[in-house]
Amino acid sequence: MMKSIASRDNPGFKALRTLAHDHRLQRDSGHTVIEGPHLLTAYLDHAGVPELLAVSESALGKTEVAALLARAAAVETIVLRDTLFHEISELATPVGILARIAIPPEPAMLPVGDCLLLDAVQDAGNVGTLLRTAAAAGVHDVLLGTGCAGAWTPRVLRAGQGVHFALRIWERVDLAEFLHAYPGCSVAAAAHRGTSLYEIDLRAPIAWLFGNEGAGIAPALQAATQQRATIPLADGSESLNVAAAAAICLFEMRRQRGGS
Repeated sequence: MMKSIASRDNPGFKALRTLAHDHRLQRDSGHTVIEGPHLLTAYLDHAGVPELLAVSESALGKTEVAALLARAAAVETIVLRDTLFHEISELATPVGILARIAIPPEPAMLPVGDCLLLDAVQDAGNVGTLLRTAAAAGVHDVLLGTGCAGAWTPRVLRAGQGVHFALRIWERVDLAEFLHAYPGCSVAAAAHRGTSLYEIDLRAPIAWLFGNEGAGIAPALQAATQQRATIPLADGSESLNVAAAAAICLFEMRRQRGGS
């Protein structure tokens, strides 16, 4: 059933607007907002049905929006004036549909196979791209340490392009404690003074560690890893963006394993 909302004083509208922009509330409440047909389709395909849908008046006539509303016909849906929808949306040009969802619970067991560890990666776009890269390389477990951008914030969700719902994600993990207990090989990506990536045997399970955009990996975490991998760069090049470095490392691992 659809309900129209025309006033910004409506409690339901105010609550949704606050949730969309308050990252601490998202974390504390266990709920977040996904926006756009692509993310909503990924959620419906892999995670279930959202708790609430919101659609702008101008989007009701769009074919892709109508199809999503039909798929989620049992979900409570509110129709907002375009001006109100813009207050919730973080996009410069909103597509006109978003949803409130419950953040999936973290798995009880930490990974023992391939995994990606992020130390204080603060840029939301980088975190989302790292999640996409991990999924594309067949790494389905991602652990975020303290200081990382929230994995379930709307901006990271947009950058992830729907891969969140196909991954197992842990946040605010004590990475040093995890590394000490991890049964496989742990490899820290280092801009300098590491072993060439292409000289390391990457065929066994690996915990890959990537660090902050400016400061890199914390020294204590570097000390907790078994190997340091450096990507050989052309003369005059200082370093790579963390997401680019992760893509090279993970796909070199995939290449060594025959692409499986």
